Amino acid sequence: MNRTTLEQWRMLQAVVEHGGFAQAAAAIHKSQSTINHAVHKLQDQLGLPLLEVVGRKARLTEAGALMLRRANQLLAQATQLEDIAGSLSKGTEAEISLAVDELYPCQQLAAVLQTFSEAYPNTRVELFETVLSGGAELLHAAAVDLLVAAEVPGGFLGDPVLRTEFVAVAASGHSLHQLGRPLTLQDLQRERQIVIRDSALGRRADAGWLGAEQRWTVSHVATSVEMVSRGLGFAWLPLSRVSAGLASGNLRELKLEQGARRHATLYLTFADRDRAGPATCHLAGLFGQAQR
Repeated sequence: MNRTTLEQWRMLQAVVEHGGFAQAAAAIHKSQSTINHAVHKLQDQLGLPLLEVVGRKARLTEAGALMLRRANQLLAQATQLEDIAGSLSKGTEAEISLAVDELYPCQQLAAVLQTFSEAYPNTRVELFETVLSGGAELLHAAAVDLLVAAEVPGGFLGDPVLRTEFVAVAASGHSLHQLGRPLTLQDLQRERQIVIRDSALGRRADAGWLGAEQRWTVSHVATSVEMVSRGLGFAWLPLSRVSAGLASGNLRELKLEQGARRHATLYLTFADRDRAGPATCHLAGLFGQAQR
């Protein structure tokens, strides 16, 4: 059975932080006698001298410093537990599941989640990074609370949060750049195309395949960017992911007769807007703000 209490350790902590019993009493709104009694009882229960008085100030003994360092961890955990309990009592979700299409810029996504964590530090986030219909599949399976994807699944309503641009690119040394004329569909079909695999487990539709003679299929946009940068094929990729490569000259935009650039709008969809908790609504609002 534990002999000491968190309240005793809090009072000892206050005495040390504020430099004495009188100062601690004023800081935490307790009587000096209450704090004095609690600290002395703590020492008696432990059988250890925790404080020594030097002049007019109380300071920790070597043993007291060690014990208080350990106690501080418990006090921090107790405070966090109380914060979590208070948050949950107000209806705040313990966890949010979020599916985001890989087309959404990763730096912008990280910024959204960072801002969210500052407002709801105790709410866990489970993030699914999806491609094409993978996010819709999770939404239909009630596996996520929010979806950010290029389509609004049937039976749901969504709000636009981002317009993204795709550009047809290949490495600067790729043979397509050497033809010296606008490229046709037939030109592209003779080359290897890097295609992003649909992350859905059910019906899949890989992104933007033109029926090229050679086709390499990858699971992530970052992998496609790396493959294209190494000259292994061409692809339509989000401008946000290839802007650095275009600026450096490592990548070049393909000059097509038509369709060199494409646009897509990403939508935010609630699994159930009416039942969404405050943390889910706050996160959804941050995606809406991010486009401004």
